[in-house]
Amino acid sequence: MITHRMEPGKPIKLTELPTGSKEFYQGERETAVAEFEALREEFIELQVRLYAEGRQKLLIIFQAIDAGGKDGAIRHVFKGVNPQGVSVHAFKVPSKLELAHDYLWRVHQVVPPASMIGVFNRSHYEDVLVVRVDNLVPEAVWRLRYHHINEFERLLHETGTTILKFFLHISAAEQAKRFRERLADPSKYWKFALEDLEKRKQWPAYMDAFEDMLNHCTTPWAPWYVIPADQKWYRNLAVMRVIVQTLRQMNPQYPLSQEDLSGVVVV
Repeated sequence: MITHRMEPGKPIKLTELPTGSKEFYQGERETAVAEFEALREEFIELQVRLYAEGRQKLLIIFQAIDAGGKDGAIRHVFKGVNPQGVSVHAFKVPSKLELAHDYLWRVHQVVPPASMIGVFNRSHYEDVLVVRVDNLVPEAVWRLRYHHINEFERLLHETGTTILKFFLHISAAEQAKRFRERLADPSKYWKFALEDLEKRKQWPAYMDAFEDMLNHCTTPWAPWYVIPADQKWYRNLAVMRVIVQTLRQMNPQYPLSQEDLSGVVVV
């Protein structure tokens, strides 16, 4: 579980962290897929117990550069879970109503309640990423948000929410490969926009922003996991390992009945 977890107070350099699986998995891909499937079955059972227990909350956040694999990770990891117990929220450009409030207002509306797993595809971290790279707000504004976000996540933690944050780390070469695959398949056109090529030109600025996000917002109550994501099969396994281990530690239990059901006969 700790393989990809950042430690508070120990800054990293993204350029020094691998985007591939070679350093972390020496087995065959088929073995990794088999482990993933076994963990998925355990995840499904743990998620049912969490939902039935009705007490604990789990928030899972995914951040990545364009084509980093957020959608794919969510689709593969959560396949088969009870949809009644999971909510997925994708954060797009803020609406007029959302812009009329503080930037965390729209996020707090959708954090998971008791019994639920909440999944954020992008998140409040967009407010220290895109707003920084595109100069939408002054540095004095976005830099203060690291503190806001840490305290917001502390509030969630202290009121019973377990937080997992995954940064899916891919290389520039892998992003280019995925863009080319989308352009070669008309069924994937919806996942591509010409703006993506303009964003690609901002790669160094985005990497700087992601690196500061990771270094400033890894805390004891909400550390980041930097997942090598060039190989989708390893990305999925690494994420699933962390989620399952976290749920094991949360140890949700089926609640006991408040009634005496011994001897009850259904006719």
